[in-house]
Amino acid sequence: MRITSVLFPLVAVVLMYANASLAAGGIPECIVPAKPGGGMDLTCKLTQQGLQAGMSRKDDAPQLRISYLPGGIGAVAWSSIVSQRRSAPDTLVVYSGGSLLNLAQGKFGKASPADVRWVAAVGTDYGMVAVRADSPYKTLRELLDALHSQPAKVTIGAGGTVGSQDWLKMRILSKQRGIDPKTLRLVAFEGGGEAFTALLAGHVQAVSGDTSEATEHAAAGRIRVLAVLSDARLAGPLAHVPTAREQGFDVTWPIIRGVYMGPDVPDADYRRWVKTFDRMMGTPEFDRLRAAHGLHPFAMTGDLLTDYIRRTVEAYGKQAKEFGLVR
Repeated sequence: MRITSVLFPLVAVVLMYANASLAAGGIPECIVPAKPGGGMDLTCKLTQQGLQAGMSRKDDAPQLRISYLPGGIGAVAWSSIVSQRRSAPDTLVVYSGGSLLNLAQGKFGKASPADVRWVAAVGTDYGMVAVRADSPYKTLRELLDALHSQPAKVTIGAGGTVGSQDWLKMRILSKQRGIDPKTLRLVAFEGGGEAFTALLAGHVQAVSGDTSEATEHAAAGRIRVLAVLSDARLAGPLAHVPTAREQGFDVTWPIIRGVYMGPDVPDADYRRWVKTFDRMMGTPEFDRLRAAHGLHPFAMTGDLLTDYIRRTVEAYGKQAKEFGLVR
């Protein structure tokens, strides 16, 4: 499999926190470890809106300053937190299932889930495969048939390089169609936003990404989602899109999304954030906002989430060994 790596410069950083932090004069910060427009960006924006919607008065709403810290599919942001902001009580960093996969594969260096404090999971996403609206491919099978017969003519955009979740999705689907993964032409981007930009510009013919990233483009009629990698069809804007299973490919790919903090954040600050997310995610308004952002219910915080993350990374590690990605 040929992978073309596309790296992008630092852009900015998203800021947020709870009332107590603001009263103390701190500016809450949420770091998006990717370029704008993808699922990582969506996570901070959903949290921003959820916190503001949950306040009883406009004056209480947290002030958020948004920017982005791309690099290494989350590795640069991780390094920044564990080396420079270990005890910052007002800095959150977005993570996804892809972050956990990279962590399991050693792409964050000699790191483990115990190196940070896991605050919250705000929802779950699902993998999908999409093409431009004017593409000749109308179904997932048609796309995979083209990859089988003429792989050199179809270039696929993906977030991350070899071993990323977008890479693995295509590898698993291709294997079930009898395609040699080495013949696939994947172009690696620093996130879903850049992959969709390339798709719309005609630089790639398909994208392996996430449903939340695809929802806005699909609603605007710019792309066609060929399949969602969920157990059943999803509610909302992509309700008409068949699953991969419906089309004969037994592949599902759920993607958790949330935030973490530095390892030395004082326990009182960490617990305050956990309670803030518990309150926010317990409101009907947050349920509405999450659905509007193309995410699906999954709310977990604090110790329960920390144990879930540990077990998930262990499972990803075993999967990576099966694919020969780690020893």
